[in-house]
Amino acid sequence: MATLWSRWLPSILLVIVPNCFAPAPPALPSPPQCYIPCDETDYCADIHCSLNPRPDPELNTTYSLHWAQANSTEEHVLNGTTFFWIIYRENFNRGELHVWVQAKDEHGSAKSQNASFDTDNINKLPPPKLSSVSHQESLEIFWTFFCEEHQLPFGDCDVRYRTEEDIVWTESKKVLNLRYAVESPQASTLYEFQVRCSCEKGLKSDWSEIHPVRSKEEAPEGELDVWRDCGTSQESCDCVVTWKELPKAQARGDIQGYEVRLSYNSDPGQRNLSTAVACEKKICHFNSSLRNVSSVSVSAYNTCGATSASYLALPTPGCDRVKNGQRKHTSEPAVHLVMNEENLTVSWEPSSQGSDPQKEHVVEYKQAGCPPGQGFDWIKVNKGLRTGIFEGPFKKYTAYQVSLFTVSNSNKVHHLSSVIGYSFQGPPPRVPSFKVSSIAATHVILFWESIPLRRQRGEILYYQLIVESGADRQNVFNVSVSPQQKNQTFELPGLSPGQDYEVRIRAVTPAGPGANETTKFKTKHHEHFEHIIPVVFGIFFLAVTGICICFAFYGACRGENKTWCLSVSLTKVPDARNSQIFRHMKHQMNDSFPWICIPVHEPHPKISLLEVVEVQPWASVEKISNTDRSTNLAPKSGCSRADCRDDQREEAGPEESHRYGREEYSQMVDSDEERDGEEEDRADGWSSSEEWSASGYEKHFMPTALEVQEV
Repeated sequence: MATLWSRWLPSILLVIVPNCFAPAPPALPSPPQCYIPCDETDYCADIHCSLNPRPDPELNTTYSLHWAQANSTEEHVLNGTTFFWIIYRENFNRGELHVWVQAKDEHGSAKSQNASFDTDNINKLPPPKLSSVSHQESLEIFWTFFCEEHQLPFGDCDVRYRTEEDIVWTESKKVLNLRYAVESPQASTLYEFQVRCSCEKGLKSDWSEIHPVRSKEEAPEGELDVWRDCGTSQESCDCVVTWKELPKAQARGDIQGYEVRLSYNSDPGQRNLSTAVACEKKICHFNSSLRNVSSVSVSAYNTCGATSASYLALPTPGCDRVKNGQRKHTSEPAVHLVMNEENLTVSWEPSSQGSDPQKEHVVEYKQAGCPPGQGFDWIKVNKGLRTGIFEGPFKKYTAYQVSLFTVSNSNKVHHLSSVIGYSFQGPPPRVPSFKVSSIAATHVILFWESIPLRRQRGEILYYQLIVESGADRQNVFNVSVSPQQKNQTFELPGLSPGQDYEVRIRAVTPAGPGANETTKFKTKHHEHFEHIIPVVFGIFFLAVTGICICFAFYGACRGENKTWCLSVSLTKVPDARNSQIFRHMKHQMNDSFPWICIPVHEPHPKISLLEVVEVQPWASVEKISNTDRSTNLAPKSGCSRADCRDDQREEAGPEESHRYGREEYSQMVDSDEERDGEEEDRADGWSSSEEWSASGYEKHFMPTALEVQEV
């Protein structure tokens, strides 16, 4: 038995398998839909049939329309490549018809179900014609239909409408009148209406053409969403006031303009400014400086009225930073960003409550480098929520600063935190203006400009410095970023004197490092200033000390202190007051350079002329004049030689003592030797009036009479 089954199995499979995989006949088509179109007059003739839904035209299948009268076996056929057929009036009789569709291809054919109808019930009149009228309280439309022209009673209508902002129609069925009203429409809103109708017998007409109607305009309602665009600096003097256009439901008409009122710190009054307003993409901004402005209020108006004023308080004074003029909270909440090219999601942690209760949070983003009013948007979030979502698009490699604020019940704004976000990051550009600002023997100071935020292409993590010397040594330094500094410096330590160096700098983002910027320099050689400076200070100190001593000595040597000065500086030297040479020098110094204590040398000074005379014991010393006008004074009785000289000096007067033509030396007697000589004379019994004795000068410096005679 098994052998028999094994023999017959291949034959059975050869018969069954081809039948299982044989192509199937075409799918069963749907029944046709037929109607008789009528014009505005009583002309209804041909039958129009179509296949709906239509089959796939790519299939290699032909479709044909078949019909027959209800009481006849005669079949009529219409062939074609389309899915629309027309049965002309001469090819059928009024009454009941049976219509079907047949699909056929190389694998077989398929027939749809019959569509049976009375030709009098498939008349379709043209769509109604609409008119309208707008009232303050309602919006009403009217239309006309053509049942009377066809001697048919009116049936009913379907009405649908929508506003220009809606997609879905609002539909009302079986309207028995030729009018329809929309109660309490949105003010100054464009409505679109369509109507289709039918008579008691026949099909519904097609939908009429869209008929637009605008409702009456009313005064705008609500308040504007007012904020300020401070760029990325958050400095209020750089801010502009900005607001979003009212939705059409609130505008209730065409907005004619905006009224902006500025309140100044120095002026309690207000100023109305409505001209410097620019709007783009449903966001408007006011192009005017906010310097010294304490608050702003904005309202929109149309021909019927204006909105309530929206109030926004600004920091005081106007040009302080927002975070300084309106203090930030002591603990800044962390702000988290999830950002791509399509949307931006901002979330934050709850912040501490200030003395003024919070009304709402405001989240804003600003595209770096954009002028006021552009690349900017904000949303207001209820105080209980901690998430805000913005819709894009957001550009690649572009910095967006996201800031979080709170608004109190008194409309005061508090800046909480700001972060930078990117939808997609890339390597940064080259660092601008990299150079060496100061060079020493063992260190240098490097200077570079920070890459501007609008050109960063990604969040800069740090700046990397690569230092290379001629000895194939390489050091790498990572310098942290200071966002608030436009220029940055870095001291490069541990360098060798007199060495050539090359330094490369590049910025690094999460996407990687940027291009290098290079500078070269050579360190200075060591200069031993630490040894030279003490020597210079020592010499300077000695010089100053010497000058001070000279001035002090010169001051002590003036006037009556000259004798003391000579007695201190020159031991056993004759009294300089009796020297004509010194007097002559004194005159020259006093007349020309009183501040210079240096001797003025005469070209051929005359010290003295020695004349040896024999003096008799009884003879008194007389005044002897020589050719050089040198004189010897005979002492008077009752006075010492020094006193007599002083008396003679006083008698001579200033003319004698200051005269340049007198003898350079008359008699020099040291005061100490004079006193010693007087004591010796008293001891020997000699009287100064009785004999002449040699003065101290002659004793000390002049040869004796015996020495002269021996020569």
